[in-house]
Amino acid sequence: MKNKASLPPQEGEAGPSRCPDNSAFKQQKLPAWKPQLTLASVLSSFFLIGAFCLSVGVCLILSANSVREIQIDYSDKCSDCSKLRENSSNWNKECHCSVNFMLKEDILGDVFMYYGLQNFYQNHRRYVISRSDAQLLGRNVNIQKSYCAPFTTYRNGTPMAPCGAIANSMFNDTIDLFYNLNSSVIQVPLLKTGNSWWTDKNVKFRNPKSYNISSAFAGTARPPYWQKPVYLLDEEDERNNGYVNDDFIIWMRVSAFATFRNLYRRVRRIRQFADGLPAGNYTFRISYNFPVTKFKGRKHVILSTVVWSGGSNPFLGIAYVVTGTAATLAGFVITAVHLKLRKKKTYFQK
Repeated sequence: MKNKASLPPQEGEAGPSRCPDNSAFKQQKLPAWKPQLTLASVLSSFFLIGAFCLSVGVCLILSANSVREIQIDYSDKCSDCSKLRENSSNWNKECHCSVNFMLKEDILGDVFMYYGLQNFYQNHRRYVISRSDAQLLGRNVNIQKSYCAPFTTYRNGTPMAPCGAIANSMFNDTIDLFYNLNSSVIQVPLLKTGNSWWTDKNVKFRNPKSYNISSAFAGTARPPYWQKPVYLLDEEDERNNGYVNDDFIIWMRVSAFATFRNLYRRVRRIRQFADGLPAGNYTFRISYNFPVTKFKGRKHVILSTVVWSGGSNPFLGIAYVVTGTAATLAGFVITAVHLKLRKKKTYFQK
Protein backbone atom coordinates (compact mmCIF):
# COMPACT_ATOMS: atom_id res chain seq x y z
CA MET A 1 0.00 0.00 0.00
CA LYS A 2 1.42 3.39 -0.98
CA ASN A 3 1.96 6.09 1.53
CA LYS A 4 -0.60 8.82 1.14
CA ALA A 5 2.07 11.49 1.44
CA SER A 6 3.86 10.10 -1.63
CA LEU A 7 0.83 10.30 -3.88
CA PRO A 8 0.50 13.33 -6.22
CA PRO A 9 -2.14 15.86 -5.20
CA GLN A 10 -5.61 15.11 -6.58
CA GLU A 11 -7.64 17.58 -8.51
CA GLY A 12 -8.89 20.34 -6.24
CA GLU A 13 -6.27 19.60 -3.58
CA ALA A 14 -3.50 22.09 -2.78
CA GLY A 15 0.09 20.92 -3.29
CA PRO A 16 2.86 21.23 -0.71
CA SER A 17 3.61 24.82 0.23
CA ARG A 18 6.81 26.31 -1.19
CA CYS A 19 6.74 29.35 1.07
CA PRO A 20 9.77 29.80 3.37
CA ASP A 21 9.37 29.08 7.06
CA ASN A 22 7.85 31.76 9.21
CA SER A 23 11.11 32.67 10.93
CA ALA A 24 12.77 36.05 11.39
CA PHE A 25 15.72 35.03 9.21
CA LYS A 26 13.80 33.54 6.28
CA GLN A 27 11.15 36.26 6.35
CA GLN A 28 13.87 38.95 6.47
CA LYS A 29 12.66 40.46 9.73
CA LEU A 30 16.03 40.61 11.44
CA PRO A 31 17.02 44.03 12.81
CA ALA A 32 19.22 45.96 10.38
CA TRP A 33 20.92 49.32 10.15
CA LYS A 34 19.94 51.45 7.20
CA PRO A 35 22.07 54.56 6.81
CA GLN A 36 20.24 57.78 6.12
CA LEU A 37 22.24 59.63 3.50
CA THR A 38 22.23 63.38 4.02
CA LEU A 39 23.94 66.11 2.07
CA ALA A 40 26.48 66.66 4.84
CA SER A 41 27.44 62.97 5.11
CA VAL A 42 27.73 62.49 1.34
CA LEU A 43 29.84 65.61 0.75
CA SER A 44 32.08 64.94 3.74
CA SER A 45 32.67 61.37 2.48
CA PHE A 46 33.66 62.57 -0.98
CA PHE A 47 36.00 65.28 0.31
CA LEU A 48 37.59 63.02 2.95
CA ILE A 49 38.19 60.26 0.41
CA GLY A 50 39.61 62.78 -2.05
CA ALA A 51 41.96 64.30 0.53
CA PHE A 52 43.13 60.86 1.69
CA CYS A 53 43.81 59.56 -1.83
CA LEU A 54 45.56 62.75 -2.89
CA SER A 55 47.87 62.74 0.13
CA VAL A 56 48.72 59.05 -0.26
CA GLY A 57 49.25 59.47 -4.00
CA VAL A 58 51.62 62.40 -3.57
CA CYS A 59 53.62 60.47 -0.95
CA LEU A 60 53.88 57.43 -3.26
CA ILE A 61 55.00 59.52 -6.23
CA LEU A 62 57.64 61.37 -4.17
CA SER A 63 58.83 58.05 -2.77
CA ALA A 64 59.09 56.47 -6.24
CA ASN A 65 61.01 59.49 -7.56
CA SER A 66 63.58 59.12 -4.78
CA VAL A 67 64.65 55.71 -6.09
CA ARG A 68 68.13 55.70 -7.66
CA GLU A 69 68.13 53.68 -10.86
CA ILE A 70 70.37 53.16 -13.89
CA GLN A 71 69.23 51.15 -16.90
CA ILE A 72 71.52 49.92 -19.67
CA ASP A 73 70.37 48.38 -22.96
CA TYR A 74 72.96 45.87 -24.14
CA SER A 75 71.05 44.45 -27.14
CA ASP A 76 73.07 46.40 -29.72
CA LYS A 77 76.32 46.50 -27.75
CA CYS A 78 76.45 42.70 -27.92
CA SER A 79 75.44 42.51 -31.58
CA ASP A 80 78.13 39.97 -32.51
CA CYS A 81 76.92 37.57 -29.85
CA SER A 82 73.34 38.22 -30.89
CA LYS A 83 74.09 37.13 -34.47
CA LEU A 84 75.80 33.99 -33.18
CA ARG A 85 72.84 33.05 -31.00
CA GLU A 86 70.30 33.42 -33.80
CA ASN A 87 71.64 30.16 -35.26
CA SER A 88 70.43 27.40 -32.93
CA SER A 89 73.28 25.12 -34.02
CA ASN A 90 75.67 27.39 -32.07
CA TRP A 91 74.02 26.62 -28.74
CA ASN A 92 77.23 25.13 -27.28
CA LYS A 93 79.50 28.04 -28.32
CA GLU A 94 80.28 30.65 -25.67
CA CYS A 95 80.09 34.35 -26.46
CA HIS A 96 81.02 37.19 -24.12
CA CYS A 97 80.69 40.95 -24.36
CA SER A 98 81.38 43.92 -22.10
CA VAL A 99 79.44 47.11 -21.47
CA ASN A 100 81.12 50.07 -19.74
CA PHE A 101 79.23 52.76 -17.84
CA MET A 102 79.85 55.39 -15.20
CA LEU A 103 78.10 56.26 -11.97
CA LYS A 104 78.31 60.00 -11.38
CA GLU A 105 77.04 59.73 -7.80
CA ASP A 106 77.09 57.06 -5.12
CA ILE A 107 74.16 54.69 -4.94
CA LEU A 108 73.73 54.21 -1.20
CA GLY A 109 71.84 51.45 0.53
CA ASP A 110 70.77 48.06 -0.80
CA VAL A 111 71.33 47.81 -4.56
CA PHE A 112 69.40 45.31 -6.66
CA MET A 113 70.32 44.07 -10.13
CA TYR A 114 67.50 43.22 -12.55
CA TYR A 115 67.40 41.93 -16.10
CA GLY A 116 64.72 43.43 -18.31
CA LEU A 117 63.07 42.08 -21.45
CA GLN A 118 61.08 44.07 -23.97
CA ASN A 119 58.51 42.69 -26.44
CA PHE A 120 58.58 39.23 -24.82
CA TYR A 121 54.97 38.09 -24.37
CA GLN A 122 54.61 35.74 -21.42
CA ASN A 123 50.85 36.28 -21.17
CA HIS A 124 49.86 34.01 -24.06
CA ARG A 125 47.23 31.50 -22.90
CA ARG A 126 49.07 28.37 -24.05
CA TYR A 127 52.41 29.65 -22.75
CA VAL A 128 51.05 30.39 -19.27
CA ILE A 129 49.67 26.87 -18.76
CA SER A 130 52.67 25.09 -20.31
CA ARG A 131 54.08 23.70 -17.06
CA SER A 132 53.59 20.83 -14.60
CA ASP A 133 53.17 22.03 -11.03
CA ALA A 134 53.18 18.42 -9.81
CA GLN A 135 56.60 17.87 -11.42
CA LEU A 136 57.93 21.08 -9.87
CA LEU A 137 56.87 19.73 -6.46
CA GLY A 138 59.27 16.82 -6.98
CA ARG A 139 56.58 14.21 -7.60
CA ASN A 140 56.95 11.30 -9.99
CA VAL A 141 54.22 12.14 -12.49
CA ASN A 142 53.40 11.33 -16.10
CA ILE A 143 54.09 14.65 -17.83
CA GLN A 144 52.44 13.34 -21.00
CA LYS A 145 49.12 14.11 -19.31
CA SER A 146 50.16 17.68 -18.47
CA TYR A 147 49.97 20.86 -20.56
CA CYS A 148 53.73 20.80 -21.26
CA ALA A 149 53.41 19.63 -24.89
CA PRO A 150 55.38 19.84 -27.09
CA PHE A 151 58.13 20.17 -24.46
CA THR A 152 57.42 16.90 -22.65
CA THR A 153 59.73 14.15 -23.94
CA TYR A 154 62.37 13.63 -26.59
CA ARG A 155 61.88 11.24 -29.50
CA ASN A 156 63.57 8.44 -27.58
CA GLY A 157 61.02 8.85 -24.76
CA THR A 158 63.31 10.62 -22.26
CA PRO A 159 61.22 13.07 -20.22
CA MET A 160 62.28 16.69 -19.93
CA ALA A 161 62.98 18.14 -16.50
CA PRO A 162 61.51 20.66 -16.16
CA CYS A 163 58.91 20.37 -18.89
CA GLY A 164 56.90 23.08 -20.63
CA ALA A 165 57.42 26.21 -22.70
CA ILE A 166 57.98 28.51 -19.69
CA ALA A 167 60.92 26.50 -18.40
CA ASN A 168 62.32 25.92 -21.88
CA SER A 169 62.50 29.69 -22.55
CA MET A 170 64.26 30.54 -19.27
CA PHE A 171 66.52 33.60 -19.36
CA ASN A 172 70.10 32.29 -19.22
CA ASP A 173 72.44 35.24 -19.74
CA THR A 174 75.16 35.45 -17.08
CA ILE A 175 75.90 39.00 -15.88
CA ASP A 176 78.87 40.00 -13.71
CA LEU A 177 79.65 43.51 -12.45
CA PHE A 178 83.18 44.93 -12.09
CA TYR A 179 84.35 48.15 -10.45
CA ASN A 180 87.26 49.88 -12.20
CA LEU A 181 89.25 51.56 -9.41
CA ASN A 182 92.33 53.36 -10.78
CA SER A 183 94.32 50.61 -12.52
CA SER A 184 92.69 47.68 -10.71
CA VAL A 185 89.48 45.84 -11.51
CA ILE A 186 87.37 44.66 -8.57
CA GLN A 187 84.49 42.24 -9.02
CA VAL A 188 81.38 43.45 -7.22
CA PRO A 189 80.15 40.66 -4.90
CA LEU A 190 76.62 39.64 -5.83
CA LEU A 191 74.12 37.48 -3.94
CA LYS A 192 72.24 34.94 -6.03
CA THR A 193 70.10 33.47 -3.24
CA GLY A 194 67.35 35.01 -1.15
CA ASN A 195 65.83 36.72 -4.18
CA SER A 196 62.69 34.59 -4.59
CA TRP A 197 59.53 34.53 -2.48
CA TRP A 198 59.67 32.36 0.62
CA THR A 199 56.48 30.53 -0.33
CA ASP A 200 57.91 29.65 -3.75
CA LYS A 201 61.23 28.45 -2.37
CA ASN A 202 59.77 26.37 0.44
CA VAL A 203 56.27 25.40 -0.69
CA LYS A 204 55.68 25.51 -4.45
CA PHE A 205 59.05 24.17 -5.66
CA ARG A 206 60.81 21.04 -4.39
CA ASN A 207 63.42 18.66 -5.73
CA PRO A 208 62.74 14.92 -6.01
CA LYS A 209 63.91 13.06 -2.94
CA SER A 210 67.23 11.27 -3.36
CA TYR A 211 70.63 10.96 -1.69
CA ASN A 212 72.14 13.56 -4.06
CA ILE A 213 70.90 16.12 -6.56
CA SER A 214 72.17 14.38 -9.72
CA SER A 215 70.55 11.03 -8.90
CA ALA A 216 67.28 12.85 -8.13
CA PHE A 217 67.01 13.73 -11.83
CA ALA A 218 68.32 10.43 -13.20
CA GLY A 219 66.50 9.33 -16.34
CA THR A 220 65.57 12.88 -17.37
CA ALA A 221 67.08 15.36 -19.82
CA ARG A 222 67.40 19.14 -20.00
CA PRO A 223 64.90 21.20 -22.05
CA PRO A 224 66.00 21.73 -25.69
CA TYR A 225 67.08 25.38 -25.27
CA TRP A 226 69.05 24.81 -22.06
CA GLN A 227 72.83 24.48 -22.08
CA LYS A 228 73.03 22.33 -18.94
CA PRO A 229 70.68 20.11 -16.93
CA VAL A 230 68.56 21.39 -14.09
CA TYR A 231 70.78 19.85 -11.40
CA LEU A 232 73.72 21.99 -12.58
CA LEU A 233 72.01 25.40 -12.45
CA ASP A 234 74.17 26.29 -9.45
CA GLU A 235 77.21 24.06 -9.16
CA GLU A 236 78.52 25.96 -6.11
CA ASP A 237 75.47 25.67 -3.83
CA GLU A 238 73.40 22.47 -3.82
CA ARG A 239 70.68 24.21 -1.80
CA ASN A 240 70.19 26.55 -4.76
CA ASN A 241 70.08 23.81 -7.38
CA GLY A 242 67.42 21.98 -9.33
CA TYR A 243 63.82 23.17 -9.08
CA VAL A 244 64.63 25.34 -6.03
CA ASN A 245 67.11 27.49 -7.93
CA ASP A 246 66.24 31.16 -7.38
CA ASP A 247 66.76 32.20 -11.01
CA PHE A 248 64.49 29.38 -12.19
CA ILE A 249 61.78 30.14 -9.60
CA ILE A 250 61.72 33.85 -10.49
CA TRP A 251 61.45 33.07 -14.21
CA MET A 252 58.54 30.68 -13.65
CA ARG A 253 56.44 33.54 -12.23
CA VAL A 254 55.28 34.89 -15.60
CA SER A 255 54.67 38.56 -16.32
CA ALA A 256 51.36 40.08 -17.39
CA PHE A 257 53.02 42.57 -19.75
CA ALA A 258 55.36 42.31 -22.72
CA THR A 259 57.95 44.57 -21.07
CA PHE A 260 59.05 43.42 -17.63
CA ARG A 261 62.00 43.03 -15.31
CA ASN A 262 63.00 40.21 -12.98
CA LEU A 263 65.29 40.35 -9.96
CA TYR A 264 68.66 38.79 -10.83
CA ARG A 265 71.14 39.62 -8.06
CA ARG A 266 71.70 41.77 -4.96
CA VAL A 267 74.90 43.61 -4.19
CA ARG A 268 76.60 42.14 -1.14
CA ARG A 269 77.49 45.00 1.17
CA ILE A 270 81.09 44.23 2.12
CA ARG A 271 84.48 45.97 1.72
CA GLN A 272 84.28 48.89 -0.74
CA PHE A 273 80.57 48.21 -1.22
CA ALA A 274 79.51 48.25 2.43
CA ASP A 275 77.46 51.42 1.87
CA GLY A 276 76.33 50.57 -1.66
CA LEU A 277 77.94 51.30 -5.03
CA PRO A 278 80.48 54.15 -4.99
CA ALA A 279 80.70 56.54 -7.90
CA GLY A 280 83.12 55.59 -10.64
CA ASN A 281 83.56 53.46 -13.74
CA TYR A 282 81.94 50.04 -13.97
CA THR A 283 81.77 47.21 -16.48
CA PHE A 284 79.12 44.59 -17.11
CA ARG A 285 80.63 41.36 -18.42
CA ILE A 286 77.90 39.34 -20.05
CA SER A 287 77.82 35.76 -21.23
CA TYR A 288 75.29 36.18 -24.03
CA ASN A 289 72.96 33.17 -24.41
CA PHE A 290 69.39 34.49 -24.70
CA PRO A 291 68.45 35.49 -28.31
CA VAL A 292 65.91 38.28 -28.80
CA THR A 293 66.35 39.41 -32.40
CA LYS A 294 63.75 37.09 -33.93
CA PHE A 295 60.89 38.58 -31.88
CA LYS A 296 62.32 42.15 -32.08
CA GLY A 297 63.05 42.21 -28.39
CA ARG A 298 65.48 44.20 -26.28
CA LYS A 299 67.50 43.30 -23.20
CA HIS A 300 68.43 45.56 -20.30
CA VAL A 301 70.39 45.46 -17.07
CA ILE A 302 69.01 47.62 -14.28
CA LEU A 303 70.69 48.69 -11.05
CA SER A 304 68.19 50.11 -8.61
CA THR A 305 67.48 50.83 -4.98
CA VAL A 306 64.14 50.34 -3.25
CA VAL A 307 62.12 52.40 -0.78
CA TRP A 308 59.29 51.64 1.61
CA SER A 309 56.78 51.66 -1.26
CA GLY A 310 58.86 49.41 -3.53
CA GLY A 311 60.70 50.30 -6.73
CA SER A 312 60.54 53.23 -9.11
CA ASN A 313 57.11 52.42 -10.57
CA PRO A 314 54.86 55.51 -10.05
CA PHE A 315 51.68 53.78 -11.25
CA LEU A 316 50.14 53.26 -7.80
CA GLY A 317 50.76 56.89 -6.82
CA ILE A 318 49.23 58.15 -10.07
CA ALA A 319 46.20 55.91 -9.52
CA TYR A 320 45.69 57.37 -6.03
CA VAL A 321 46.02 60.94 -7.34
CA VAL A 322 43.50 60.31 -10.13
CA THR A 323 41.04 58.71 -7.70
CA GLY A 324 41.43 61.54 -5.18
CA THR A 325 40.98 64.18 -7.89
CA ALA A 326 37.85 62.44 -9.20
CA ALA A 327 36.34 62.20 -5.70
CA THR A 328 37.09 65.86 -4.95
CA LEU A 329 35.63 67.04 -8.27
CA ALA A 330 32.53 64.92 -7.66
CA GLY A 331 32.12 66.61 -4.28
CA PHE A 332 32.28 70.06 -5.85
CA VAL A 333 29.82 69.06 -8.60
CA ILE A 334 27.33 67.73 -6.03
CA THR A 335 27.71 70.94 -4.01
CA ALA A 336 27.11 73.10 -7.10
CA VAL A 337 24.01 71.10 -8.12
CA HIS A 338 22.61 71.30 -4.61
CA LEU A 339 23.10 75.07 -4.37
CA LYS A 340 21.52 75.55 -7.79
CA LEU A 341 18.46 73.43 -6.94
CA ARG A 342 18.06 75.09 -3.54
CA LYS A 343 18.18 78.54 -5.12
CA LYS A 344 15.57 77.53 -7.69
CA LYS A 345 13.35 76.04 -4.99
CA THR A 346 13.58 79.22 -2.91
CA TYR A 347 12.69 81.32 -5.95
CA PHE A 348 9.53 79.32 -6.73
CA GLN A 349 8.45 79.38 -3.07
CA LYS A 350 8.48 83.18 -3.14
